[in-house]
Amino acid sequence: MKTTERVCLAERASNIPLYLHAYAFHLNMRYERILPGDLLDIAHQHQLQGVKIHVEDGETQALQMLSDHQLFDFRKKAEDYGLDVNIETSASDKKTLDDAIRIARATGASSVRFYPRYEGHLQDVMEKIASDIQYLSQFDDCGLTFTIEQHEDLKGEELVSLVKQSGMKNLSILFDFGNMINANEKPLDALNVMAPYITQVHVKDAKIIQDGSGWAHEACRSGHGDLPMEEMIRALLLLGEDKPQVISFGLEEEVDYFAPAFRFDDEGDNPWIPWRTASYTPLPDADKVDARLAQESEHAIEQIHYVRNICNKFINEN
Repeated sequence: MKTTERVCLAERASNIPLYLHAYAFHLNMRYERILPGDLLDIAHQHQLQGVKIHVEDGETQALQMLSDHQLFDFRKKAEDYGLDVNIETSASDKKTLDDAIRIARATGASSVRFYPRYEGHLQDVMEKIASDIQYLSQFDDCGLTFTIEQHEDLKGEELVSLVKQSGMKNLSILFDFGNMINANEKPLDALNVMAPYITQVHVKDAKIIQDGSGWAHEACRSGHGDLPMEEMIRALLLLGEDKPQVISFGLEEEVDYFAPAFRFDDEGDNPWIPWRTASYTPLPDADKVDARLAQESEHAIEQIHYVRNICNKFINEN
């Protein structure tokens, strides 16, 4: 590595924009032990730059369920802490996007992340997604940025084509550390393909499991899986010449989340993309709930330290 690159890496590692992802507390939020406002408290306590929160996180107390007054209170709390808010949703249809944008505006969020969930042959699915993005394009100048996540079924080159063809200034890619596995891609290869369009990230580790002629992944504690986390963080930090291209690294420690293979070696040019539900982590047995929720919280905090230790390594390399 050249001296100038080492200096750039050290500087960016020392200022890495870390965001607390609500999925790190997925089980706690499903049991309503941790609510959206609590995430702001945790992010503030650990000196993070913001939160990434799904519109449904928190069940009956999720942002999607709150009144305008309650959403304003959430916004005020985030502003008082100086935290950025990123809103996330798990589809790309008009109704889903409209609701996410409504919540983003009400909470003072800076961005909305979405991903498509369609069943059908790849070419038909791509047409549906392109139509959804065409609808989204009317909001290109609304003050929000938008990210489409590579979420287990589409390959990097397919996402890049959707972004390039959209004509939108404020649409880019959210890169998840493990989701390319299910689309039958290798982590660093997928990163390289999407690199020019990546502005946000979900950080997690996972075990890679063979699934027919494809691959599944099971999320695990950071540093205990098969993903080249250090190499990916390094590469992502170095994106952008004059300033960092990646503006948020979401800490998404989602232990035990499992996703099967969606793309395969022998699938052909126009494979069938099966229907899937939104992401979730299996619930623990009733007698193990309290212990599992406490463990989940511990893992989430440990990931903050894990990523910061990697960044400290980069800083000390200089």
